[in-house]
Amino acid sequence: MPSSDASALQSQRPRPTDTVRAFVALAPPDGAKDELRRALRPAYDAHPRLRWNRIEDWHITLLFLGELPVDTVPLLSAPLAACAARRPPLTLALRGGGHFDGRVLWSGIDGDLAELHRLAAEVRAGVRAQGVPFEDRALRPHLTLARARRDDPASVGLAADGLAGFSGRAWRTERLHLVASNFGRGPGVIRYRDVAAWPFTGPEPGGSAHG
Repeated sequence: MPSSDASALQSQRPRPTDTVRAFVALAPPDGAKDELRRALRPAYDAHPRLRWNRIEDWHITLLFLGELPVDTVPLLSAPLAACAARRPPLTLALRGGGHFDGRVLWSGIDGDLAELHRLAAEVRAGVRAQGVPFEDRALRPHLTLARARRDDPASVGLAADGLAGFSGRAWRTERLHLVASNFGRGPGVIRYRDVAAWPFTGPEPGGSAHG
């Protein structure tokens, strides 16, 4: 059974104007995150003014949905569960680093990238079939680590340079996650929570089933 906060969302009797900021993602396992955290220690010390994401919030976004009416969230369960059930786990790794426009620091993704793009396409097709709107952005696989303050634009590039040689262990994806985000205390602070998660149980290459 998927872990889920969806019933809690429904039990709150949302008003028609209630929304949730949501996305579909994969989550690295603790071992992979610990490796990257150790590699980031010099950057944590050198660039304390970056808005660092909490390690427990690290994720690889497959589809950003944006603000959705709360009562549309249950519509996503069936297509996302079916997508996870059809697919075996992917083998991925965290590798290197970079930044978007000197504002967002990220670690790169390596491994089964072709299958990752196919998974993202299936997720988008399933969500679209439910009539849930989203901006169809091109997938750029990455894990967001930090955001720069407006008065400290150089830190992101320097931190990215420090990750250039990082090469993490390979790991297998376990679940497909539907995640909600909200702003926490402090400017630019974002917190995430799982709404639901579904295990990948599709047949492995060669015909065997996972699980």
